[in-house]
Formats: sequence, structure tokens, C-alpha cells
Amino acid sequence: MNRFTSIMLWIFSSAVCAFLIVPVLVVIPLSFNPEPYFSFTRRMLTLDPDGWSLRWYRDIALNPQWRLAFRNSLLIAAVVTPAATALGTLAAFGLRRLPSRQKGAVVMILSSPLIVPIIIFATGSYLFLAPLGLTQSFAGIILAHTALASPYVVVTVGGAFANFDERLLLAASILGSNPIGAFWKVTLPLMAPGILAGALFAFITSFDEAVVALFLAGYDQRTVPLQMWSGVRDQLSPAVLAAATLLIAVVALVMVAIALVRGTLSPGRAP
Repeated sequence: MNRFTSIMLWIFSSAVCAFLIVPVLVVIPLSFNPEPYFSFTRRMLTLDPDGWSLRWYRDIALNPQWRLAFRNSLLIAAVVTPAATALGTLAAFGLRRLPSRQKGAVVMILSSPLIVPIIIFATGSYLFLAPLGLTQSFAGIILAHTALASPYVVVTVGGAFANFDERLLLAASILGSNPIGAFWKVTLPLMAPGILAGALFAFITSFDEAVVALFLAGYDQRTVPLQMWSGVRDQLSPAVLAAATLLIAVVALVMVAIALVRGTLSPGRAP
């Protein structure tokens, strides 16, 4: 590859990254606008210190509706994350034992929440949970979010299992370990990076989900994405931009954590 081709590829890659990232990053400076506008003011563009403010962050901190929404989102994600991680890890572990034909069919079924449009998944969840009386309840949202987040864990942990050395289990068996003991002492420690990455994906999937919550949540179960939707639809409050900036920060931290986990503890190698 000559130098000109490398430069053109670098320019093209930079342009694609800018196209994807700039619409997200533009929200961040707008969240510091002291005026109730969804646009840059002249004072902001001239970098006037009075043109920047934490007004909308204070509004989020002091508004009981926003505090309730953040508390609900954290509560739901805190329950969904271990539930989805456990189910996804066990499913990925079981898939290793299936023949290739059966494995393909089961993987397709398990991955269906990722393939089916979210509006269809949300409608189906509502129709399934409504007769059980689980709509407008935390239990219903947690069940739906767990079903939605588990496939991410299956994919992540399944990728980690691709580099797993089966001879380690045989060695553990020769040394007298039973299958359960081998799982806890050999498989689980080696798969810890993949499991942790899957748990982080499950957390962010639940915390950032809006469509399913829109179908299943009542007022007391309102989450941050629903509160943002309400702010755009009813009041057009710039507090939505401050909340969006906080969500961007949370997602960025989770992605950095996933990168660090995968980089420092590679699958198939003991921590």
C-alpha cells in the first residue's frame, strides 16, 4: 500500500468517524446553554463566560421527576444486569455442547431480540405481560429488559469461549475435579473478561432502553429515556440535553471499561 492510498484511507476513515460522532458530541456544548433554546447563542459562539451555564444540570438535580427517573433506571439496570449475565453465560456454556446444526438454530432463536425490530419486541412483550398483570410494574420491565439484554451476553461470552482450551477441563477431571468444580475453578475464571464485558453490555442496554419502557412503564416506573422523551414532547426543555450528555458519559465509560477488560484480560488466559 503506497503513501497516497494510506492518506486517502485515513481521510475517508476520519470523515466516516466524524459523520458518526459529531451529531452526538454537538449535544454536549448545547447542554451548557443558559437560555431555553436548542441552538447555539451568540454569547456561546463568542466564548463569553456568561454564555455558558450549569443551569440545566441543576434543574435535573433538583427536579423530583428527573431524580425519580435516574433512580428507576439504575434500579432496573441493577437487577437486569446480573439476571441477564447469568442467563446469557449459562446459555453460551450450554451452546458449546450442542451439535453444529442444532447450535445454529438455537443461536438464531436466542438472538431474535437483536434481530426483530424493537417496536415488534415491545409490542409482543406488552401482549405477553398484560394478561399476567405485569404492565406498569418494575417486574414487567425487568423481565422484558432481561430478555433484551441476554443475547448480548450470549454473543460476548460465546466469543470468549471460541478461544477456550477444552484440555483444561480434561486436566481438571484427571486431577479429580467434578464438572461443577471445574466450572467454578477453571471455566469461570478464564471466561471472566467475556462475562464482565457481557454484563456491561447488559447494563447499558437496560439503562438506555426507551421503546419497551414506553409500552410497559407507568408513571412510577418512568426511566431516564422516557423522561427525556417527555421533555422533548411536552416542554421542549434543554434539560433533555443535559440528561443526554450524562448518558453519553455513562456509555463512554462503559465502552472504555469493556475495552480495558478485553485488553488486559484476554479470553483463554488466566487473570
